[in-house]
Amino acid sequence: MTAPIILLVDDDEALLTLMSIRLRRHNFEVTTATSGKAALAKLHKQLPHVMVTDLQMDGMDGMGLYNQVKSRYPLLPVIMLTAHGTIPDAVSATKEGIFAFLTKPFDGDTLVNYIQDAVTINIGALAENKNKEAWREDIITRSDVMEKLLADAKMVAQSDASVLIQCDSGTGKELLTKAIHKASLRSEAEFVGVNCTAIPDTLFESEFFGHIKGAFTGASTSRKGLFEMANGGTLFLDEIGDMSLEFQAKLLRALEEREIRPVGSNQVIPIDVRVICATHQQLDKAVAAGSFREDLYYRLHVVSLEIPPLKQRREDIPLLVNYFLQKNVTKDEAKSRFTPEAMRTLMSAPWPGNVRQLRNVVEQCVVLCRSPLISDSFVERALRHNTGEKVIPFAQARDEFEYDYLVDLLKKTGGKITQAAKLAGRNRSEFYKLLNKHNLEAAEFRLLMSE
Repeated sequence: MTAPIILLVDDDEALLTLMSIRLRRHNFEVTTATSGKAALAKLHKQLPHVMVTDLQMDGMDGMGLYNQVKSRYPLLPVIMLTAHGTIPDAVSATKEGIFAFLTKPFDGDTLVNYIQDAVTINIGALAENKNKEAWREDIITRSDVMEKLLADAKMVAQSDASVLIQCDSGTGKELLTKAIHKASLRSEAEFVGVNCTAIPDTLFESEFFGHIKGAFTGASTSRKGLFEMANGGTLFLDEIGDMSLEFQAKLLRALEEREIRPVGSNQVIPIDVRVICATHQQLDKAVAAGSFREDLYYRLHVVSLEIPPLKQRREDIPLLVNYFLQKNVTKDEAKSRFTPEAMRTLMSAPWPGNVRQLRNVVEQCVVLCRSPLISDSFVERALRHNTGEKVIPFAQARDEFEYDYLVDLLKKTGGKITQAAKLAGRNRSEFYKLLNKHNLEAAEFRLLMSE
C-alpha cells in the first residue's frame, strides 16, 4: 500500500513544520496549506486520506473549511485542532460529523493514533463506496457539474423511462449510457449499442428487427435483430437525429406496440427494451424543420440529460490525462508525464473535440516524444494537428478568448483579484462573475506562484 496522504491546514507555519516532521516519521505522506482557500485548492488537485485543520484561522476558519469539504468530499475524515477548545465546541463539531477534536497543546501520539484510525475508516469507506459506485467506474471526473449529471443519471436508471442524451461529439455519451444500464434493474441483461448513421437504409429493418432464412437474397440463415438481442436490457441508439423519416416511423411503431416482426416472418416477437438515444443535434429544431417526427421525439424525450463539453469541466483534464497516460504504458515503457507548462496548455486549450480529442493529443504526445517528460512544444504541436483550420461559431470563439484572457491575467497577477480586475477594467463583482462563468479559481494561481 502507498503511504496515506495527510493534508495539514494551519496558519501557524512553525506548527505545520513540526506536525509534518512527526507524521512523516510515521510513514505518512504530508501536504500542507496555510489557509482554508489554499486547502480547497490542494483538495481540488489531490484528495488526501485525512485532513487535519486548525479551527481559528484568518479568512475562512476551520468550520467554514469543513462545511465546504463536507459538501464536496463527504467521505473525507476531518480532525479539528484549536487553542480555544471548549466542551461545547467539541460537542458541536462532533454533531457536524468531524472525526475528532483536539485542543492545543495536544499530545503528538494522540494525533497520530487519531489519524491512523481515520485512515483505516477512510480506506474502508472508499472501498465500500467504490463497490456501490461500480456502475460509474469508467467515468473519470471530479467536476461538480459532472457529479450533478451522474446523480441525475443514477436516479433515471431506476426507472424504465426513455432517455435522450444531447451533447457535443466526443463527450462520452456511450460511457454514460453504459453507466445508466449498469445502475438499472436491467444490468444483468444485454446492452446493445448502434450508430444509426452506420446502417444503410436497405438494411435498417433487417438490422433492427432481424430476418428469417430465405427472406431475401443472401439470407442463408436466420438472424436476430438489435431489438431481440437487447430484449430485457438496454438498446442505445446513437445519432438518432440522422435517421430517415421512413425508418423513424418504423421505429416508433415498434416502440409503441412493443413488438417486432422479423423480415420475411409472419410471427411477431414481443420485446421489453429500455431505449436510450443520443444526438449532437437539437432535436426540437429538427422537429420544427420537419426532419424529425414529433411523435417519436416525445416518445424518446421522456427524460433529457446533457453532457457538458470538456471546457466546462477543465478540472477533469489532469485526471483524464493521467488516465490516458497509464493506458499507453506498456511493460517496456517508462511512465510519461507532462511538464507543468504542458499541463497548463492542456488545461487552457479550447477542446472542440472534447475528451476524444484530449485522448488523441495525449496519445500523439506519448508516441512522438522520446523522453518520459513531455514538454509544452509537443502539446502545442499535437493541438495544431488535432484542431485543424475549422471556423468556429462566434459565441464559442468569444468564450475561448475570455477564458484565455482570464487565465493570462491571473497568471500575471498571481491570482490577485483586485489587481486583475483593475487591469481588466472591471469591478470585483463583475470579475468574479467572469471567473465563475469559466470555472476559474484565483486561489489556484496564487498557489502556482508560491510553488
